[in-house]
Amino acid sequence: MGKVVGYARVSSREQNLDRQLIALKKYVSEDMIVTDKASGKDFNRPGINH
Repeated sequence: MGKVVGYARVSSREQNLDRQLIALKKYVSEDMIVTDKASGKDFNRPGINH
């Protein structure tokens, strides 16, 4: 079985990841959660390219 990775993203720095992180932590260990605070219009984001 492969690794399970969680990915949480918001579009702007003013938005908050808290609700997404709370939900993800039910299924994924915290060290396997990747986050981005960037627009989703393209794939040039640090978290998705992690």
